[in-house]
Amino acid sequence: MSAVLGTYNRRDVSFSKGKGCYLYSTTGDKYLDFVSGIAVNSLGHCHKHLVETIQKQAEKLWHVSNAFIIPEQEKLAQRLVDNTFADYVVFMNSGAEATEASIKIARKYFYEIGQPEKNRIITFTGAFHGRTLASLFAANNPEHIKGFGPKVDGFDQVPFADHDALKKAINKHTAAIMVETVFGEGGVKVLPKECLIGLKKLCEEKDLLLILDEVQCGIGRTGKFFAFDWAGIEPDIVPIAKGIGGGFPIGACLVNKKASIGMKAGTHGSTFGGNPLAMSVGNAVLDIILEKGFLEHVQEVGNYFEEELKKLQVKYPSVILEVRGKGLLRGIKLKEDNAKFLDHLFKNKMLGVKAAENVIRLLPPLIVTKKEIDKAIIILEKTAKEFK
Repeated sequence: MSAVLGTYNRRDVSFSKGKGCYLYSTTGDKYLDFVSGIAVNSLGHCHKHLVETIQKQAEKLWHVSNAFIIPEQEKLAQRLVDNTFADYVVFMNSGAEATEASIKIARKYFYEIGQPEKNRIITFTGAFHGRTLASLFAANNPEHIKGFGPKVDGFDQVPFADHDALKKAINKHTAAIMVETVFGEGGVKVLPKECLIGLKKLCEEKDLLLILDEVQCGIGRTGKFFAFDWAGIEPDIVPIAKGIGGGFPIGACLVNKKASIGMKAGTHGSTFGGNPLAMSVGNAVLDIILEKGFLEHVQEVGNYFEEELKKLQVKYPSVILEVRGKGLLRGIKLKEDNAKFLDHLFKNKMLGVKAAENVIRLLPPLIVTKKEIDKAIIILEKTAKEFK
């Protein structure tokens, strides 16, 4: 019996090593990994540059505390600022912590400008923002919040894609609108360009801050550095994590100058956030993702993946109802139970992960090639035949 608290439904497999897009189990089986630690292993397993970076930094310095200037942190923050909308970055260890920072920054902004009554945030049904109490109640998923009351107040939720409900929910207490640019856990639903532009305009008209959660869909996952870059807009606050660490725990919140004014010394902090080892890894990830042609590769392979998935949908309409997503964040809405489909996929030596609305998520490393996409399509077709 495991001494680990039973908060996960784990598959009966353990992995001893990984390389690129593949994982190898302790029993010697090879799996095509289209989970990537749930969009975490952005450069695959044991990427040479990341391995060398960790080894080199581990021999110098791991942790010193944010009581001191950390050069590796300064470098990563500046690179994120130089390549995004942001003016400042604060580092944590996870996406949930980044969400918490986003909430604090938004509320503190209005407090700082003399409008403390503006402290509520509008969120959307089906969202996922993390597992802390505030992030749980921000998303307000009935299954996730069950037994964790009393409710953490300060959030007003509206149905996904209901523009009228959104406008009606805005009142004198509304501080911000927070939404995932691409819903990951919520069923791999992409916010259309027109909706993002409309959200930005609405926030400007109503004097609200726009928080775009890019924890799962950011850092190149859709073929642009951020998924909202496809719409050509600039939000005020963006929590990130997952892909920026390439497998090492890093979270961060990016913020523009306007929204940052309330965050002074003592208003936020993290013991481990921004430590030299983590920051070195984050910089190594950016070395690769910011290379000329890398994001174009993600776009090209992502488009190819979409085309091949849609061909499967045409061949197996009784199994595959819809293909969703952008870039290398893909979802397949199924007629059959997604858990059963994933069981069969696993037996066929490929890894995927569940999402809401009976969707399976496919999140290959950003270094994936068309050859590996072809391999995935072969396995997916074999699995679909088992349900036809």
